[in-house]
Parts: sequence; structure tokens; C-alpha cells
Amino acid sequence: MTKNNNIDTTRRNFLKLTGLGGAALCLGFYFPADGVPTLVRPSELSESEIELCPWIIINPSGKVTIVNHRAEMGQGSYQSVPQIVAEELEVDMKDINVIFAIGNEKKYGGQITGGSSTIRSSYKNLLKLSATAREMLIAAAAAKWNVPITDCYAASGHVIHKPSGKTLHYGELAAAASKLPAPKEPKLKKISEYKLIRKPLKRIDTPLKTNGALIFGLDKRIPGMLFASVERDPRFLGKVKSFDASGALKVPGVKRVFKVKMGYYEYMREGIAVVADSTWAALQGRKELKIEWDTSGFKHWSTPEIFETQQHVLRTQEGMLFKTQGNPNEILSGTAKKVDVVYQTPYQSHVAMEPVNCIAHHKGDSVEIWGPIQAPGWIQDYVSKQFGIAKDKVIVNMTFLGGGFGRKAMMDYPHEAVFISKEIGGPVQVIWTREDDATLGPFRPGISYRCEGTIADGKIEALKFRMAGQNNDHWRGGSKTKANGSTSEGFLKPYYNSIKNLSIADVLFETSIPTSFWRSVYASTNGFAYESFIDEMAHEAGKDPLDFRRDHLQEERCQKVIDKMEEVSGWKNRAKNEGYGVAITECFNSTVGQVVKVSKNPNGGVRIDKVWAVMDCGWYVNPDIIEAQVEGSIIMGLGAATTHQITFKDNVVEQHNFYDYPLPRINEIPPIEVFIIDNEEDAGGVGEPALPPFAPALTNAIFDLTGKRIRTLPFNLGAV
Repeated sequence: MTKNNNIDTTRRNFLKLTGLGGAALCLGFYFPADGVPTLVRPSELSESEIELCPWIIINPSGKVTIVNHRAEMGQGSYQSVPQIVAEELEVDMKDINVIFAIGNEKKYGGQITGGSSTIRSSYKNLLKLSATAREMLIAAAAAKWNVPITDCYAASGHVIHKPSGKTLHYGELAAAASKLPAPKEPKLKKISEYKLIRKPLKRIDTPLKTNGALIFGLDKRIPGMLFASVERDPRFLGKVKSFDASGALKVPGVKRVFKVKMGYYEYMREGIAVVADSTWAALQGRKELKIEWDTSGFKHWSTPEIFETQQHVLRTQEGMLFKTQGNPNEILSGTAKKVDVVYQTPYQSHVAMEPVNCIAHHKGDSVEIWGPIQAPGWIQDYVSKQFGIAKDKVIVNMTFLGGGFGRKAMMDYPHEAVFISKEIGGPVQVIWTREDDATLGPFRPGISYRCEGTIADGKIEALKFRMAGQNNDHWRGGSKTKANGSTSEGFLKPYYNSIKNLSIADVLFETSIPTSFWRSVYASTNGFAYESFIDEMAHEAGKDPLDFRRDHLQEERCQKVIDKMEEVSGWKNRAKNEGYGVAITECFNSTVGQVVKVSKNPNGGVRIDKVWAVMDCGWYVNPDIIEAQVEGSIIMGLGAATTHQITFKDNVVEQHNFYDYPLPRINEIPPIEVFIIDNEEDAGGVGEPALPPFAPALTNAIFDLTGKRIRTLPFNLGAV
């Protein structure tokens, strides 16, 4: 694949690429107001709409260009999307080029790269679009040769006439194909016929990343750009009382120093920006600032108080019901033999390898933004409202992201960059330091869970979950009288069929600490509490933990996951002095089961010997990418469970960088085996669903080995 990630999908560039005079075949999906995609060609749209469709373009040379409306942040869409197109279009991967689209969710549909949604939301459209183009090219060739279409087939970017062996490459057919009617229902391949999909093809972006050729947000440069670093109030709601910029202005290269703000939904964070002609000068000038903050008017929290308060509300409040069936309260209150425990998960930072950054150019009546961005449509909407500029005049250009995990879906850092650009009257790149990235948030919320349950006849008779933690929706103005919509996230739906008396509730808890999405969102915390408690119920029933889940998860796909977990881990042949733990969670329409094996560490504590992960994500593209995402999720889950957390003292984060927020080292990573369930169900997510089951599988294994139940994260493996 040719790297071409600097092309902006403006109408001018689109016309250059497509040659709308009839030289190219261009097909796309248009997303009208009702959100139902319709197959279209340029001639069917207005000029403003032409540049806004996700297109497959075949030019006279035979080169295929895909205008991709989603971001690439390491999850593999830069490989998976062209792999889908190449399969049905019958072209070689080397002949496909990908460019990023500008932000416009009105025409593209949802553009947020989150919720592990890129493939599962678009693969059917991509398959149909590619097959449509292939059939039109075959029809064009058949007409040119004056032969039946059935005598022709496509392969490697060519149409071949079977009886004679004659060939034409796609570039020779593009113009003629562009004039033919598009088939409404092109014939799609059966999974058994795939030659590229479901094959572990090597990622085409890996060489470009390792040789430095790709342009990440931090690499992007535009003419006349200055650089800014901002000292922000470490307490989210604090204000600037006064500041002395004299020291900063003496640093060579520093141009200006002024007060700025950045919006997080309806809230504003204040700071002082240092603008310079280089990143280094801006950072050095920032060190010379003297700022006095006003931190009055809001409660200052510390970590012990947060979790003590959460436990108090769980003991004293029933909360807002999210799900209820049967009579769990009556059954639980009528028995003395119940399990009633509390689980806790900590706040976490995102710490993507590429810290937050953004370029903005406020041009008066328009704004243009460049950077590592997960949600261009959200940013367009927010910037439009904050600066009174029409949404279609806010142009958002996506670069490659060096990790996102939800952080780069926020609007605060682009808003701040636009604010600074407006003040200086020119383009600026705002750089966040690693310390900024780690300490300023937003964070994954720390949450406490009260779990109650009782057993009858070897099965769960009643189950009651209550969670107390910050609701991310409240930052977006969501209702505080309704349960968090993610209260059950991670909990497998088939449990509802087997547990007749069940309730899940959200107990309102708020702080002045900003929170938001973190990889797998609430499933990462819910999964730990809920699947750990299922294990406690299995112990209470005197049942094997995997068999206990098999009894309660009767849905066929869950049974196949359990069968595979049992087979690959050797579950039935577990040896003495080894601990085995299991957990199964659902996240973004995928189910993942994990088995973790632990043993005593001769140096103290326990060591993780191996992890087996079984994923049912339905229809999928590239098993190698799935394996990488599962491994990455498990490693991230290991860090969140055992090595790092965000804590607060007087509302200020106590961690700063990797030296006190340590990520797992390579020598701490256990062997991981990944297994994919083959089926033809609709596609689920891949990038996030393997994170939630790891922590409960690990702590359940430790219980199996030591008899010690771990209910609070993080914990030290060496001290167990």
C-alpha cells in the first residue's frame, strides 16, 4: 500500500483523484438523515455531497483508493478495511491506497472510532460496495468483448475471459464501468470462498510505523505554525487568580503568554498558555510561570474518602434500578445464608504512547483542525457551538493516533487549541507533556460494587448488584434520576434466563474529578466485580467454577466458548499446587472467556504461568489482528489489576509519569494463547472485549491456589 495520509478529502482533491470526467469508477455510501446508507455515484449527489461519501475509487491506472471515515489508532482498521475491500473487489492489497476523510457525521454516519465499532458497523456495506464495483467491471469487460457476463471473472485487479484467456485490468474498464447501472444485490462470497478475509495477513502499516514514515499528530506540520504548552489548574474546576509571565517572556523563542480555557462538555478548565516558535521554548517558558490558583467553591476529594463514601452509600441506599426480575430483595432478606461483599476498582489514566496534542487554525469565519482524533463529529459540533461558527465550516482532519483508548474522543484539547489559535491569529500546535496526559484526566472512574447472592439446589436463586461510581453521562448533562446505562455492561445476557431473581442498580455518586471512557468502558470494572462474584457463588454451591457457568449460560454460543476454554486450558486435568481461574464477559457484542493459571512464586507471592483467551466476535477479518488486540487488552488489564492506579490527595493526582504509574514490563507478561470461535454471526468488536475478563480470571485463580479472595484492585502479585 502506498502511504498517502496527508491528502485532505476536499472537493478539489476528490476531483483530482476520481477524474469525474468519466475516467474513474467511483462508488460510495451516502448516509441521509434517516441513517440508512444508500449506494451512490458522484452523478447522483450534489457538489457538496460528493466529497463527503466514503468512496471506493478506481482510477485509469487500476489503483484503488479508499476514503476511510474512521481513525487508525493501533486497532488495525488501516489493514482490516482494505482487506475487506480487496476480497470482494478481487484486487491485490498492494494496489489499494487509503486516505482519511474529513469529519462530517451527517454524510458518513457515525465517525467516532470507539466501542470497537469500525468493522462491526461497516463491514456489510464494504462487502456490498466492493462486490458492486467488481460486478460492474466484469459487465464492462463483457460488453467490450461482446461475450456473456457468465464467461468472465475477476482476479488480481483484472477481468478474465475464461474461454479465450483474454484479460483487461481494472483501469482499462473504469470509465466504461462508471456508466453502467449498479446491481442492487451483488452476489457476495461465502465465507468458505474467502481468500483474504479470515487470513492472518501482515499489517501494511507496521513497516511505515517502524521506519517513521507515518504521520502521527505530533509529527504534523503546517506553514506558519507556532507551538504552545499550557499550565493548567491541577484541580479540574480551579480558576486562575493571578499569574506572572515575566520569567516566561525572557525565554528565547517565547512569543506570547495569556490565559486560556478548554471545555469539557459544559465545564471549563483554565490555564496559562505559553506560545513560542518551538516546542522546547514553549516548555521552558512554561517552567518560568508563576501562577496563583483559586480552588474554592468545590469539594476537594482524596482517594480514601472517595471509596469510604461509596461504601457508605452502598450500605444505606438501594439506588436506581437498571434491571430487575423476580423478587431478589424478598429472597435475600428471608435467608441467613447469603454472600454479601464489596468489590472496588481504582481510577485509571489512559497514558497512550502518543500524548494528547492538536493543531488548530482559527481563520475568522472557519476553523481547521489536525490531530489524533477519535471523534471528529463530536469536535465539529462542540467547536461550532463554542465559537459561533457553522458546523460545516469546522474542518477536522484525522492523523494516525499513537493510541487512544477513549481519551482522544474528547473535545477539550481541540477546543483549547482553537482558543489559542484565535488569540494569536494563526495556526498553533498544542503539546501535552506526559505529566499533563497522566494527571489532568479525564479518568476511568473508580467504582465500588455491593454484591449479594444466595444459592439453592446448586444454582443461583437470587442475585443483587449495586454499583457506586461516577456516571460518565453526567458530564454530558445526562439524567441523574436514571440508572447509568452501562450498569450491566460486561454481564452476559444469558444469565438473565437462568437467574430468575435478579436486580442491578446504580447508586448515585459524584465528585469534581473528570471521568470518561477508558478501554472497554464500564465492562472493565463491572466485569471484575460481577465475574468474581459469580465465582464466589460457585464456591458457595460447591461447584466447579467452569461447570457452574456452563449451568447458568445455556445459550449455544456461550456453551461453545466454554467448551473451547475447557479444551485448550486442560481444565479437567488441573494439577495440585496450581491455581486456575475463569471469567467470561460480554463487551461490544463479543464474548470473551479467559482461563488464567497461577502458581507459587519461589521469591514470594504468586506468578502468572499462562493465559488462555477464547473470543467469539462473530464475523471477523484478520486473526492476526485479533490476536494482537486480545494480547494488548490482557496486558492493559494486567497493569490495571496489579501495577498502577490514579489516586488523589486534596483533589490533585498523586501520580505523574511511568516512574510512579508503572506499566507492565515485558518480563512480567505471561504466555498468552488466543483462540477464535468460527461462525457466521454478525461481527462484534475486537479492540476492547478481551480486557474485562482478565482481572476476575486472575483473582479467581489466586483464590483457587491460596484460598484468598481479592476484592480490591490493584493488588501486588508479590504480596499475595
